[in-house]
Amino acid sequence: MERNTRQRQAIVDVLADAPGPLSPREVLDRAKAKVSRLGMATVYRTLASLVDAGDVTTVDVPGQPARYEPAGKGHHHHFHCTVCERLYEVDGCPGNLAGLAPPGFSVTGHDLTLIGICRACGGRRRSPPSP
Repeated sequence: MERNTRQRQAIVDVLADAPGPLSPREVLDRAKAKVSRLGMATVYRTLASLVDAGDVTTVDVPGQPARYEPAGKGHHHHFHCTVCERLYEVDGCPGNLAGLAPPGFSVTGHDLTLIGICRACGGRRRSPPSP
């Protein structure tokens, strides 16, 4: 059993208060407001421990570092902003997507990430890549 240190509690609190999954850097930046001497190694170690304990889950976005959120939130989806790179939780679900699977395939679940630009970044669109 892990000790409930100030650092660990700050990380747990930051994840619980976040509007969506956070990267380790976001966890560090927010938790430093509570524990100023917190370091990145402690954040990584604590996140790994929380995942191992089943208290936190990993959220994967292709091409991005893993994000973390409290476990037990139930079925939900995410929105990934391509400008600020934040990940937000999305309420609701389109429902049964089994009809999208090829004939003879059996769908046992799904994971949906909407991709676009969040409200805060609406006017700050990223420039398109150069040809």
